Parts: sequence; structure tokens; C-alpha cells
Amino acid sequence: MMHTTLHWSNQVTLLFDSWNTKSWPSYALALLICFLVALFYQRLEALRLRLRLRLKSAASPANPSPPSLSTPLIVRKLGRNWKIRLGLAALFGLNSGIGYLIMLAIMSYNGVLLAVVLGLTVGYFVFRSEDFGDGDDSFVAAEPCACLDSL
Repeated sequence: MMHTTLHWSNQVTLLFDSWNTKSWPSYALALLICFLVALFYQRLEALRLRLRLRLKSAASPANPSPPSLSTPLIVRKLGRNWKIRLGLAALFGLNSGIGYLIMLAIMSYNGVLLAVVLGLTVGYFVFRSEDFGDGDDSFVAAEPCACLDSL
């Protein structure tokens, strides 16, 4: 039976019927996996935000020359940095999918919540907190999650 309130038990079903824990070692392994997935989520988010910063810094000058007729149509429509933008879109989609899976795991209402929050916190500290310490305000991300950040 799935609980709808916070409970503490080593018998949990996470995401799929086949992923259930029945002992403390399997529960600890599930918590470790949730922690690592949350850590990976923050790593991907840091990578996506750095790519986004690179795209902004590589933007064309204030008075760009108009594209010539020999410029391919896809480059005229998408811009010269279309590969970076495509990579950003792919990372955003992947990170959003992972974020929603994390959200569903949290909804098991047990220690998974603590493992995920701890993983997100450690991931943010390791992969993203250095962005605020060097006095450079060019890279500021207000939202910790990809689904809350607007492109």
C-alpha cells in the first residue's frame, strides 16, 4: 500500500513496481541512488547554465551585419550558435525529465525526501556555489531547478 503521509519504513516502492525495498540494505541502496541522481541533476544544471552563459558571451556584436544570400537558411533562422542552442535544449529536456522522476520518487513520502534534498544541496554546493564567490555577477542563476528557470 502506498502511503500519503510521511512514514519511516524500509519497505518502499520507488517509481516502478519492480523497484521495491524489503530490507535495510536494499533501502540504503535506494537512498544512495536517489542521492546520486539528485547530485547528477545539479551537475547537469550547472553544465546547462554554463553553456547558456557561453551562448550569451558568444552573441554577435550590437550591430550585426545582415546575413548574405549565400548563408544557409537554417543558419539564418536559428543563428550561428544553433548547435549550442540545440545542446541547451537537449540538456534542458534531459534535466527536466530527471527532475520529474526525482519529484515522483519524493512522493513516496519517506526517507527518499531527505536523500534527494541532501543530494540537491551537496550538488549545488559542489557544482554551482562557486559561481557566486568570485565577484563576477555575469553568471547568476536564481532558480535551483531547471523546470523553474526560464530560457
